[in-house]
Amino acid sequence: MPRLRRVLAVLALGLSACGSAPRRDPTPLPDIVVVLVDDLGWQDLGVAAQPSPTPLHAAFLTPHVDRLVREGVRFDQAYAAAPVCTPTRVSLMTGQLPARHHVSYWTLHGGQDTSSPHPRLLPPEWRVDGLDADAPTLADRLAERGYRTIHVGKAHFGATGTAAADPATLGFEVAIAGHAAGAPGSYRGTERFMDSLRKGRPATASVWDVPGLEAWHGRDVDLTDVLAEEARRALRTALADTRPVFLHFAPYAVHTPITANPRTLPRFAGLDPIEAAYASMVASVDDALGVLLDELAAAGRLERAIVVVTSDNGGLSAVARGGIPHGHNAPLRSGKGSAYEGGLRVPCIVRWPGVARPGTRCDTPIVTMDLTATLLAAAGARSLPALDGEDLAPLLRGEPVSPSRPLLWHMPHLWGPTGPGLEPFTALREGPLKLVFFHDGSEAAPRLELYDLLADPGESRDLATERPVELARLTARLTELARAVGAQPSRRRIDAQDLPWPE
Repeated sequence: MPRLRRVLAVLALGLSACGSAPRRDPTPLPDIVVVLVDDLGWQDLGVAAQPSPTPLHAAFLTPHVDRLVREGVRFDQAYAAAPVCTPTRVSLMTGQLPARHHVSYWTLHGGQDTSSPHPRLLPPEWRVDGLDADAPTLADRLAERGYRTIHVGKAHFGATGTAAADPATLGFEVAIAGHAAGAPGSYRGTERFMDSLRKGRPATASVWDVPGLEAWHGRDVDLTDVLAEEARRALRTALADTRPVFLHFAPYAVHTPITANPRTLPRFAGLDPIEAAYASMVASVDDALGVLLDELAAAGRLERAIVVVTSDNGGLSAVARGGIPHGHNAPLRSGKGSAYEGGLRVPCIVRWPGVARPGTRCDTPIVTMDLTATLLAAAGARSLPALDGEDLAPLLRGEPVSPSRPLLWHMPHLWGPTGPGLEPFTALREGPLKLVFFHDGSEAAPRLELYDLLADPGESRDLATERPVELARLTARLTELARAVGAQPSRRRIDAQDLPWPE
């Protein structure tokens, strides 16, 4: 039914347009390509994430992303909506904070909570099924404006057995290789992208198996390369028409299982084997970006296209990587799943000819929902309900903006691994200051940490006791905002009662 309602709505809009004078807009709507990489860390690009390069980023080779940096704007303090994947992906589609839409953790099986058990806390009654297929999305709004909407790759918007597991129910006219799971069963075509074959077992269907790519089964190909080719074909078909195009390209890389792409692996000789495999996955994503840019250029549409590259959360660092755990996003602290900067800060580059000033860096903090607001405004599309983002066009043009608004993160769940900040939390950034409220504490003395991110981006010095006035102000602000958006607090395991917000 959700899909039928969307089709009827688009048909109604088209019939209405047929009954009126044709739109005479001298400026065509921009094509839009969003590349949402999975688990790509702040340091995981060939171009430095900060003015002073570090050895971490030097291990990566990303010439196509580097080109976007030269031709667009890089946001040095860009944030994902959440430190894990599904909440951020839902936020991109809805423009809402996870605290508001209540998909506050990653989803998989319908009706099942994926939170790891905590000894003293319970998660709230969050939306374990993910995005409601009836909720209006970015793709819906762009389709209303006449866009041909295409999704290729990881979806992870809704759990198994729910309509939103299929991105075709969420406003995408073309949907390829997306389903409920947040990771692929395998990156290899020889393993049919299946979990069981990757593990050396007889072929058995699994929730992790990537759907819709049967034509590639048995072939010696890498999943990211396959998705790039599928996206190229879909984009070429769409660009042959006069309609504007929205392509949501979401590679499963660089999510686990970390698997070297044999085609790109030789570029990274001399690295730790696991890190070489990881770097080869990053390079594969970059090559895919190159394929999309070439297709836009061949159609003569690159100079009217908005191209965005970003990530759904901070880089994985607690497990599965080579090197030192929790150190892959340095100087940022920790990584995916964490309340600290390594779990939240992500790469973000926007190329928009005529709007984004080429080769500039912006240090104004932004967040995922700002991309939603920006793309809606660029397309002249209707807004989404309770939109929590702001249009980035003034920042892209280099115009003065008002003082930074507060940014709020809320994840009342325990992620599996252990490490710095990997526990239920709510956090607020306002200006250079960041307050973290860890839910596992006493009501009389809540666990609050305060950092000055400009002076201390690695969050090494907790200022909570040194700056009590600012601590009190930000604590009140965090509580005010959390209540205003309907954030669901963690619950006490002993009696299942909501934890109070800190006063």
